[in-house]
Amino acid sequence: MLRVIGDPITAALGGRMSADQIEARKEAAGLNRPLLTQYWEYISGLARGDFGYTREHQAVSEVIVTYGAATAELVFWSLLVAFAVGIPLGRFAATHRDSAADVGLRLFGILAYAAPVFFVGLLLKLIFSVWLDWLPVSGRASPLVEGQLQNVSPKTNVMVIDAILYGDGEYLVDVLKHAVLPALALGLLTAGVFLRLVRINLIQTLRSDYVDAARARGLSRRVVTGRHAFRNALIPVVTVMGLQIAMLLGGAVLTERTFEWKGLGNQLAIYLGQRDFFAVQGIVAFIALLVAVMSFVVDVVVAMIDPRVRF
Repeated sequence: MLRVIGDPITAALGGRMSADQIEARKEAAGLNRPLLTQYWEYISGLARGDFGYTREHQAVSEVIVTYGAATAELVFWSLLVAFAVGIPLGRFAATHRDSAADVGLRLFGILAYAAPVFFVGLLLKLIFSVWLDWLPVSGRASPLVEGQLQNVSPKTNVMVIDAILYGDGEYLVDVLKHAVLPALALGLLTAGVFLRLVRINLIQTLRSDYVDAARARGLSRRVVTGRHAFRNALIPVVTVMGLQIAMLLGGAVLTERTFEWKGLGNQLAIYLGQRDFFAVQGIVAFIALLVAVMSFVVDVVVAMIDPRVRF
């Protein structure tokens, strides 16, 4: 679609180069060939792991390796926040159905899902960085720490692991403090989904015949809920994990820009601003491939934990 709406060379350099120069660059990049030919060549390249090149002739695969670890780290911390917040609150809301707490938690779930992630990020920065001065306002680490961690060998580009390899506890604390606000901003987005999923599925599970049978055997409400109903209520959460990872990767673009987190989402926004559509196309193709793979893995995991899916 990027090729249909206009070629990247004209979009990036139009008005700054003569028509002959732009035409020469289009010819060198193969943009004068039929769209189907360009599409086939690009798909063939993807099959070989070739995601194309940026306007500066840097391989997009190198960009992914350099900045992808930071995005993976942010998504990991965000998932921890989503699980830690959404699942316990969803269970509490289900076991206290129609109470004031349940109504409040449902409203929280809706707001957490609906609020723009950049607005939540700015609000968190205002409260915890500006007003309370508890946490850093941006970045993956302090400039001094980030500079020192460049010398770690082997370098993973995952700040937490690099700080552990460096062997300085203060550096590790600094890295973790920088991760709190971005993880909260992005994690609350998914926490709202988990909260509502766990609540509605636990309520439905508690109405099942096998739960009534467990109560008839004299088991306590706590045991029935925790040992029998709650586990089955978590299956839909695992089912939607693939979609939630896609949501996190999409939200990472705005989160990384808000917190100056130097990851793949932030780099994608930079390429968009530069109109480097070759790089944008490669990064988006990689993210789409990653989401597809994760969705397949989630389907396999669901089939393993829920025998009903196999039939």
